[in-house]
Amino acid sequence: MKLKQTIKNIFAIGVLLAVLITSCKDKPSTGGGGGIVPPPPTPVFDINSINDTYGTIAPFANVLQWGPYNVHDPAIIKVGEYYYCYNTDVGYGISVRSGVQIRKSKDLVEWTFVGWVFNSLPTLGSNFITGFGGTPFNSLWAPCIVKAGAEYRLYYSLTCSLPRLSVIGMATSANPEGPWIEKGIVVTSKNDASIQTNAIDPSVIITNGGEHWMVYGSAWDGIYSLKLDPATGLALNNGEKGVRIANRGFTAGKYNGNIEGADIIYNSALNKYFLFIAYDWLQTKYNVRVMRGDNPNGPFYDFNGVNANNNIDHGPMIIAPYKFAGHGGWQGVAHSTAFTDGNGQYYIAHQGRPGVDSYYMNLHVRKLFWTADGWPVASPERYAYEKDSLISQTDIAGDWEQIILGYQIVPGYGTEQSSPDFQNSINLNIAANGTLNGNAANTWTYAAPWLQMNWANGFTDKVLVQKGRDWENKKNTIIFSGLNNQGTAVWGKKK
Repeated sequence: MKLKQTIKNIFAIGVLLAVLITSCKDKPSTGGGGGIVPPPPTPVFDINSINDTYGTIAPFANVLQWGPYNVHDPAIIKVGEYYYCYNTDVGYGISVRSGVQIRKSKDLVEWTFVGWVFNSLPTLGSNFITGFGGTPFNSLWAPCIVKAGAEYRLYYSLTCSLPRLSVIGMATSANPEGPWIEKGIVVTSKNDASIQTNAIDPSVIITNGGEHWMVYGSAWDGIYSLKLDPATGLALNNGEKGVRIANRGFTAGKYNGNIEGADIIYNSALNKYFLFIAYDWLQTKYNVRVMRGDNPNGPFYDFNGVNANNNIDHGPMIIAPYKFAGHGGWQGVAHSTAFTDGNGQYYIAHQGRPGVDSYYMNLHVRKLFWTADGWPVASPERYAYEKDSLISQTDIAGDWEQIILGYQIVPGYGTEQSSPDFQNSINLNIAANGTLNGNAANTWTYAAPWLQMNWANGFTDKVLVQKGRDWENKKNTIIFSGLNNQGTAVWGKKK
């Protein structure tokens, strides 16, 4: 079909551009094969040393100092006292080496670079690409990490410049730091006329009943679900592609933007599966949507109860490009991974690109909270050791910045979606007398930790309040996050 061919052509350009913007910039390349410089002795870690940009340590020789920098499409798992992060092969202003980067942290703030999963492109994945006339990109994308019994399984994506010629493969190890052994190919997609999504961006979940399910996909035909063999971690039936479980809307026959980067988790307290999806272009409008369902293979439903597989845009949108006052903002804030600390606290991690130079890629980790009616919402600020202690009603009164995560459809990909569409903060006054912004018709009530703001225009915001870090001003503060009665995310931080 003409529409499918148009999508293929657009996405081929998009895939190539994605490689360019995540691996290099118009500055001299330091390469990926030079000597690695040992990190200098450092004093006790200072959270204020984390900056938005990191040009001085971006060269490959400083890889051991990268910490939260040069991170894209993270996948995080907790093993013992450490959180391990695996991510796409990227670097600011350099030619990256391939292999899937590995980092670890005890606190989700201070990260140490560990190494790579592979020493080069995995053989089985590369052979599939070359066998169908492609040349693999020298980078592995969007990994997924799970533990099955005593075995760690690392799923990777490999693609090329030919439209939709891609592969998801798997490697295993007895240790999260390796060594890793390539075990096989899970699913593929080809540069042909078939109807299928692009075989990249895997996320795997193991159910309490022992079933293994993968969600994957990018553009073409939305997000797919594929059943895996628990014994091998590969497709239960060799050659199967799975079925579509999520899609998004169209305008004049064109996708409203990309759909990719799915991640699936299970919340045992709610007895629900949650499907997180990245919408739009990865360097600009990238944002996180979430749907929920009773089964790992769907169906999943959005905030309005609509099946996620319907050809419309779904919500709620819980993270989007944003800008607090006096800061350049963060864009490209999607392709998330959700995980727990093992004690009931959920987190969500993704990359963030600073508005001052969107070729930088930083790891962002935020707390996830759960609304009374069972939807996840993300903290407006990155995690910074904050505790869950309740905030007093007296401390809530004062001046705040508020961000309402609105959205504007811009159909297309990188060319069309050149603007990040920042959601900018506005002033909010929460008065001790129970009013908002000096208007007696706007009122608020508080039953810790939930703040409810009732607006004269008919909107009602229900947000969770807790301590947080004001990263823009490098100080501690109070934050809130929640949804209004229309399913729109609402963020705030106290000045």
